[in-house]
Amino acid sequence: MTAFKTLTPSSLDRVAFVEAFADIYEHSPWVAEKAYDLGQLGEVDQIENLHQRMSDILLSADHAAQLALINAHPDLAGKAAIKGELTESSTNEQAGAGIHQCTAEEFERFTTLNDAYKDKFGFPFIMAVKGSNRHQILAAFETRIHNDAEAEFKEALAQINLIALFRLLQL
Repeated sequence: MTAFKTLTPSSLDRVAFVEAFADIYEHSPWVAEKAYDLGQLGEVDQIENLHQRMSDILLSADHAAQLALINAHPDLAGKAAIKGELTESSTNEQAGAGIHQCTAEEFERFTTLNDAYKDKFGFPFIMAVKGSNRHQILAAFETRIHNDAEAEFKEALAQINLIALFRLLQL
């Protein structure tokens, strides 16, 4: 089990807990709120335990809440990234994957794939990009765009939970 480096969740009141974990799930503080409201906070002083709790909250949410959370994620190499409108975590994650180093042709490919993906599935392509590079991301994009809607929705949730784990490990 892995302890948090910068905080102890069980020592936080509800406001501080939600503030600390509000953006673990992109623009979705409701996940942190529900995690706190489940009580027994001593269990969540280990990253894996808090991650499991938060993952379960997302996976047990209704479809509308899940879709809203998926849609809260920015496009990879999209307009928000270019305009500097991403959350700090998203900015760091995309930069870590070298997306900011894309050639003009690669940015165009990202734009084309983002548009085609959203047209097909009705939500943005989600990938936990930590440890990947822009070439691997484009390859995943080109593979996953051929999935069916149900499989891709489940994959988006799995990727979001992986992103959450990476973000928790930074704390």
